[in-house]
Amino acid sequence: MRRVLRRAGLAGLALLLAGPAAAQTAPAARLDSLPAKQVFGAAKAPAPLEARSIGFYSKGCLAGAQALPVNGATWQAMRLSRNRNWGHPNLIAFLERFSATVPSVSQWPGILVGDLSQPRGGPMLTGHASHQIGLDADIWLTPMPRRELSREEREKISATMVVRKDRRDVDPAVWTPSHITVIKAAAQDPEVERVLVNAAIKKALCRDAKGDRAWLQKVRPYWGHDYHMHVRLSCPEGAPDCRPQDPVVPGEGCGAELDWWFSEGNLNPKPPTTPPKPKPPMLMQDLPEACRQVVLAP
Repeated sequence: MRRVLRRAGLAGLALLLAGPAAAQTAPAARLDSLPAKQVFGAAKAPAPLEARSIGFYSKGCLAGAQALPVNGATWQAMRLSRNRNWGHPNLIAFLERFSATVPSVSQWPGILVGDLSQPRGGPMLTGHASHQIGLDADIWLTPMPRRELSREEREKISATMVVRKDRRDVDPAVWTPSHITVIKAAAQDPEVERVLVNAAIKKALCRDAKGDRAWLQKVRPYWGHDYHMHVRLSCPEGAPDCRPQDPVVPGEGCGAELDWWFSEGNLNPKPPTTPPKPKPPMLMQDLPEACRQVVLAP
């Protein structure tokens, strides 16, 4: 743990804990007062504990994380320098299973995988509010190339923007039937809780999906997500520490509830008269108690 805290780069962190026993007294209180993103962002390796998703998708941590190999027959992991290719074993198994399905349902040879979670989950130094318990994955809306990308390419190549510039629909120059079948395959996996995409992508799916449309219920509009889809798995069975998200609303989600996303106030909101105050950082004390064990694991 001392090594993890030193990597955080905060003054005094190396002196914070004298060892696991010290976590029972005053040093534990000092740990509680630290920004959680600094502590979890410093961890370079997973906690060697039984695999557990602890807490909620946006307020929790991950024990016993497994790394997604950077290369597979039907996937390649991107942005390797971020060290965010970690997840609950259920998530890694899903990505292997789903990516193997993609070539059979589309013209894609495989998928490009963006951020999963950090080695011990938790809040990240930059980016996502969720991805904290190892059950979220960003999958680029760009087919995997038929060659292995170099590490440099994985840092520099950008995902494909599939939303039109006016944000009201997909870009017909890049949107293909394969986008539909790949998103459909993800949503149809029984372990997937929901798939988040840009509202323009949801609109295109509602318009173009044929045959069985039950899977559309899992595909929900959300801000951003115009370069990738965010796939979220349900809490694993027999995981009392994992807090599930409210179930998705019944129905396809293609009616009036989708229209709001294209209102002028949403697409072009007026700037606030008073700039909002920045939110205070999430502290270690804000996370579930079991996350202390994850942090303190050697």
